[in-house]
Amino acid sequence: MNQGRIIKQISNDYTVESDGNLILCKCRGIFRKNAITPMVGDDVVFDKEKKIITEILPRKNFLIRPIISNVDQAIIITSVKAPDFSTNLLDKLLVCITFQNVKPIIILTKLDLLTEKEKEELKPQIDYYKKYYSVFENTNLKDVYHILDHKVSVFAGQSGAGKSTLLNHLNPLLNLQTNEISKALGRGKHTTRHVELLKVKDGFVADTPGFSSLDFRGMTKEDIKNCFPEFQEYPCKYHDCMHTKESECEIKKKVKEGLILPSRYENYLKFLGSD
Repeated sequence: MNQGRIIKQISNDYTVESDGNLILCKCRGIFRKNAITPMVGDDVVFDKEKKIITEILPRKNFLIRPIISNVDQAIIITSVKAPDFSTNLLDKLLVCITFQNVKPIIILTKLDLLTEKEKEELKPQIDYYKKYYSVFENTNLKDVYHILDHKVSVFAGQSGAGKSTLLNHLNPLLNLQTNEISKALGRGKHTTRHVELLKVKDGFVADTPGFSSLDFRGMTKEDIKNCFPEFQEYPCKYHDCMHTKESECEIKKKVKEGLILPSRYENYLKFLGSD
């Protein structure tokens, strides 16, 4: 028996990567009987001769949309201009990704389009995010390669933020596939939408259609609150404080003092559905 990782699935065909080799496999019939569904990203045991996956090893995490397992980190591609910097979308992705037990990393794009005045205006917000998250610029490919090394990463971000451009710089072959998928989806063709792990140096990048459409489904208000790391930094008088209308709330106090970014708190209230 051999061990490997599922890097692609189309219908009942699973491509397993093992020691640099790609083997097209099927699954044991008992998987369906026992309602076991293999995912891209799964570490598996397989019979190399029969090309049959015999066992799925324990997962450390998995995402439902897209369906992928054992993700180390989510790279949030965030444009600062055209489209403009959106704290609402960024915070939404940060909360949803953190809830899935996946490490979020922010990569800023299009900083060269900002005027010096715009850079100065944006700097306090960027510095704030750097206190709680890893933040990088797309122009430093050495940093980006280091981030992706020996990791399974998914890319997320708004349309036009520069995901394809960054992928093209990392590996020209990836951009071709990404563009083909996005164009096909844009035309509304009946195209096979599959998740695939693409090799970048010694890591994998998941080509994941639909990842940016994450929402708060399955999350309680408490879950949303717990995914704001700065809230843990300033404990409230009451352990169950939701930081909305409560008196003596330490978080509301820190927002007024400028220690918590107002846009973060405003987005938190929107996510809760508060006024």
